[in-house]
Amino acid sequence: MYSVFFKRPIDLFLSCLLIILLFPIMVIVGLLLAIHNKGNPFFIQKRPGKHGKLFRLIKFKTMVFAVNSHGELLSDRERLKGLGKIIRKSSLDELPQLWNVLVGDMSLIGPRPLLEEYLPLYNAEQSRRHLVRPGITGLAQVNGRNSISWEKKFEFDVFYVNNLSLKLDIEILILTLMKFFRPEGINQKGHTTMPKFKGSR
Repeated sequence: MYSVFFKRPIDLFLSCLLIILLFPIMVIVGLLLAIHNKGNPFFIQKRPGKHGKLFRLIKFKTMVFAVNSHGELLSDRERLKGLGKIIRKSSLDELPQLWNVLVGDMSLIGPRPLLEEYLPLYNAEQSRRHLVRPGITGLAQVNGRNSISWEKKFEFDVFYVNNLSLKLDIEILILTLMKFFRPEGINQKGHTTMPKFKGSR
């Protein structure tokens, strides 16, 4: 009942409200990143949404464009620094996704939208994560984020799909707010970003 009739209207209302309230912050962050990146402050990439349908996810660009003497892109660690590192740690880079929620590509809460290239790598159970709209935050994000394994992430995603309710969404929202003030689990140990998913073993 909740997922069919109430989740989308709540997403629509809250995304509108948050865009209005956070617009000054988004403008400031956007301007600072435009200077920092010497250009476009946004990162736009196709990601699979509900039922695997592709949409254009929008985030603030936290990594600078930098190449070595051979024209090869530098590592994530070398490209994520200064202002970009601060914005990623505070999760402010996720704010533009409120637009994705507003237009219906995403939900405020749900499994995170991952790379298109992962689609053929999921097993049947993991693919269930695409039965709902992806979210800005989700059960995996409040239970370790990038510090947990891919398999554990997918377990949380499927649990969310199987147990989707208003109560669960409220719990995740509260935990997300708590994590915002105490950032943790942003990276796996020894990695600047989450290592790529290679498929289930």
